[in-house]
Formats: sequence, structure tokens, C-alpha cells
Amino acid sequence: MSKKNYKLEARNLNAFYGSFQALKDINIAMEEKAVTAFIGPSGCGKSTFLRTLNRMNDYIDGFRIEGDILLDGNDIYTKEVRVDELRKEVGMVFQKPNPFPKTVFENVVYGLKIQGIKDKKILTETAETSLRKTALWDEVKDKLDKSALALSGGQQQRLCIARALAISPSVILMDEPTSALDPISTAKIEELIYELKKDYTIVIVTHNMQQAGRVSDQTAFFYMGELIEFSKTKTMFTSPKHERTQNYITGRFG
Repeated sequence: MSKKNYKLEARNLNAFYGSFQALKDINIAMEEKAVTAFIGPSGCGKSTFLRTLNRMNDYIDGFRIEGDILLDGNDIYTKEVRVDELRKEVGMVFQKPNPFPKTVFENVVYGLKIQGIKDKKILTETAETSLRKTALWDEVKDKLDKSALALSGGQQQRLCIARALAISPSVILMDEPTSALDPISTAKIEELIYELKKDYTIVIVTHNMQQAGRVSDQTAFFYMGELIEFSKTKTMFTSPKHERTQNYITGRFG
């Protein structure tokens, strides 16, 4: 185990889609109950890396990794690991809000029902707690039996976060969670991320440099499948070590 309290670690990680190498020798350790942002130009490997953290890439033909990904010090790619159990621990929120065509309530408790939980009291309490955590309860408490698809885009994305929280993960992965949202909804999600890190470890992919600066504690800069730099966000944005990082942050490329 590491000396420090790292929640997630990648050690000598290489990832391939067939013969194409998407990630090259990634070594990174992410702290518990902190927000880590991945930045870098399109196609640099940041989403691929994010998806290795809960084995979302397993569905892609020809995808394979070399090296290790550790969650709480345990390798998540061993045969003993049940992927469905892993995904309870490591939740995921996608780029576009993707509520199911069900009621608001059914969306939030979907994961619990899949686990076989039928107790109405538990479902009701979990739904309320999760919606309160995403600052959505007051907006939807009278619409729990209405279709989630009737909510605004920003509300739908907070609903998807509530759905992820309902199964009690310890890590939440977010793949550009605000890229499809307007500025007001984006600000609400950013406030939410700031609140959630008190209880969860959060990893966010973002194209928005200002967003990385606002919400994250640590930032990783990826370029062409390599991790160029990883440090405290403030340090990276004020005094990056690498010229490539400096150029990207100041908008000279990417």
C-alpha cells in the first residue's frame, strides 16, 4: 500500500485499441475525497483513461491494458473482481444527460432495484437523500411520478448524478458533465462537485480550463496518450513545469 491515502492509482498503465496505443505508461495517484481533473486536447487519451477506472472500456472489441489500476490498493483488473460490484463502488456520469424514459423517482432508484432492493421505505429515503445531495429535491419533489425526460438539461444531469449517488459509490467519474449545458446549469453542477467532494472522490474530464481551475484540487494534463504533467491545480495553472502544459493552458494549442 502507498504511504499516502490514495483512492485510485495507475501504475505503468498502457492501453490499446487493437494495434493503436491510446495510453502510454501512465503513472498517477489520486487522493481520496478530492477532485482530480483531466485536461488535454481531443483524442489525447483522457476519456480512455477515465473509463479504465471502472472498466467501461471492457465492452470495446480489441481493447486491452497492460499495467495496474488500483482502487483502495486493490487491482481492479484481476479475475476475482466482479465488474458489477466495481461499478457500484465507482459511479459514472456521462457527457450528455442520459435519464431513462421513466419517472424521476424510478430513475433515482434504478440501481437499487437492479440490486433486488424492493423495500419501499429504503427506496423512498434513498431517492430523497440522493436528490437533496444534488440540490434537486426542492425542484422535483412534486414531480417524482412525472417523466424525467420533461426536466431541463441541467436538471437531467443532476438527476443522473443523483442516480449515481443512490447506489452509494465512493468514487464518481464524470466525463465532461457540463459540455451539453448552459452557463447557469454548469455553475450549479460545479457547485455540486465542490459539495460532493466532502464525501466522494471525484474524477472529471473537462475541456474547459476555467472549470478545471474552479473545481479541482489536482490536475492531470494529457497529450498524445501521455501524462505530461500532474500536480496541484493551483501549481499547474500558475507555474507549470512543462512548456507543452504552459502552451495548452494559455491557449496556444489544443
